[in-house]
Amino acid sequence: MREFDYSKLKYISWNNEILLKVANIHEAKGKQELYLAQKPADLNRLVEIAKIQSTDASNAIEGIRTTDSRLKQLVYEKTTPKNRNEKEIAGYRDTLSTIHDSFEYIPLTPNYILQLHSILCSHNDEVNDGGKFKNVQNYISATDEKGNSYILFTPLSPFETPIAIKNLCDEYNKAIERKDVDSLILIPIFIHDFLCIHPFNDGNGRMSRLLTTLLLYKSGYYVGKYISLEAKISKIKDLYYDALFDSQHGWHEGNDDPTPFVKYLLSIIEMAYDDFEQRVKLISKKMSAYELVDNAIKQKIGKITKSDIAELCPSLSISAIEKAMAKMVEERKLEKQGSGKTTYYIVKL
Repeated sequence: MREFDYSKLKYISWNNEILLKVANIHEAKGKQELYLAQKPADLNRLVEIAKIQSTDASNAIEGIRTTDSRLKQLVYEKTTPKNRNEKEIAGYRDTLSTIHDSFEYIPLTPNYILQLHSILCSHNDEVNDGGKFKNVQNYISATDEKGNSYILFTPLSPFETPIAIKNLCDEYNKAIERKDVDSLILIPIFIHDFLCIHPFNDGNGRMSRLLTTLLLYKSGYYVGKYISLEAKISKIKDLYYDALFDSQHGWHEGNDDPTPFVKYLLSIIEMAYDDFEQRVKLISKKMSAYELVDNAIKQKIGKITKSDIAELCPSLSISAIEKAMAKMVEERKLEKQGSGKTTYYIVKL
């Protein structure tokens, strides 16, 4: 069975790119408390946007989708799920809310991981293995250009899984207590090992992203509450799978190199903090709706949508954003393309 010994991590010389990312995130964390003291009402708007994006993106990575209007109703608990996809979405919503509200009281243990998985599956009456470790061998597969499926990686067997998760949690908790290695490096390594174990029949990817948020919160990195980490991952999910695949070689023998996955997840966290800082700066400035929208547009490249601007300007209503953008179209600062839900804008230079 694969063994876990995180005490060895203190002897690894991490490359300069990883060390620079860790330093940048430390600096961003230092500014975090200052930002969180500013305009709490506007920051709450960022929380609501992030909840929707996180629930949408993490499920979409697994091919679980619904319409935008149904998604918002589900996240705000204004409707009940009407099909399997929506039940999966409601489960993710509830698990994410549990982590947001109670992360201080959720220790990293097998029992709590099982409880979170149970919440994830709680709305889906077609699933009877929520809160239980897998009982059949699973595989991480891919499909070639001809449509043929092939195995990329074979996780641990069902028999090995419970003790492996216990050992993994114990080793992580001891490493956090010893402070042998920065938690920003330790968290991606834990998530990588969790994904290699693949402990559940279903929901492993979504659980890995929920646990990422949980562990970051417990280490004082709250950016995922305001900026969706899942949405960042979804936008570059090919790089996510590449990093995971590159880090899996030799995993069963303990000869794997987690560096690609560590680098990838640090990049996601770093990008999220960059976005958080930009949005807080916009919130803190005393500007008219037109000026806020104009400043937000200057931060975007390529196609721009109203939802893009709403993320950057949480203090503004959609109608205020529409009015400002319509004026910019009249002034020929923006060019409107498409119609209805497919509408987007291009900056005219």
